[in-house]
Amino acid sequence: YGALLGTQNGRDIEIVNSFELMVDEPTDVSMGDGTAGSTANSVKVDHGFFAARKEQYKQVFPSLDFVGWYSVAVNPTANHISIHEQLLGYHPTPLLLTLQPTSTDQQKDSGVLPFKAYEPTVEIRDRKSRNVYIEAPYKIETGEAERIAVDSTAKGGAGSGTLTSHLQTQRAAIKMLHDRIQALVEYVTNCVAETAQKDHEILRSLAALVASLPASENKYFRSEFEDEQSDVLLTTYLSTLTKQQNILNDVVDKYITMTDMGRDHGGHGGLRSGKRRGEFMGARGMRIEDWAR
Repeated sequence: YGALLGTQNGRDIEIVNSFELMVDEPTDVSMGDGTAGSTANSVKVDHGFFAARKEQYKQVFPSLDFVGWYSVAVNPTANHISIHEQLLGYHPTPLLLTLQPTSTDQQKDSGVLPFKAYEPTVEIRDRKSRNVYIEAPYKIETGEAERIAVDSTAKGGAGSGTLTSHLQTQRAAIKMLHDRIQALVEYVTNCVAETAQKDHEILRSLAALVASLPASENKYFRSEFEDEQSDVLLTTYLSTLTKQQNILNDVVDKYITMTDMGRDHGGHGGLRSGKRRGEFMGARGMRIEDWAR
């Protein structure tokens, strides 16, 4: 359970933020005919915690007010009616947002988020009034950065997103082209082997299609292709060398720092005597001063 914060303009409610509600749930709750039972047998809201947390959010977000609450459930139950009656002191018509733990395949395919919004109303039955919930329409306003996360949540977090959808479309198109080319190759092979009947109209169409393709096996194409490939490999090689050089510079800088610390301490806890005054030799006989240069 949690509280919803936002703004309300007439019947339009905008939900912006939320925080968790502290409640005491009974071990055994009798639903009855769907109406609220006694308070002793229903969920109790911790009003002290709710008022304190609401005041804290009010100090940080002064424009946001309590507009409703949320719960994890498939449909509203008697517990929800009981909590609704306990929250009437904070809002005359608090909105209910139910987050559905399980969503159907139809909802995933249609991209509908797994929750529903309900608004309270009073129903008169058998000359008695009771609070009930009716489903209310809603829409989600998201920015460009939030749209991918919302799309992933609506589809269950698997195989969703703009990039994934684009790649799947490209893969389907390439697979279709590959299958058609393979069918044409098999047909021509069978015609050459005289295991299939030749259709001269189809063969002329294939010849015209092949002739319209750009010639890729000529010396100019091969030369340009090799030059471009060499440029790409050279760029990759230079990038690798640059990264290795940066790593080597970091190691040298750290080693020089440790050497200077050993000089300041006179060899205690650092370099031993005889290796001060820049006399420490490296693997190739180079001094630290030479490395620094």
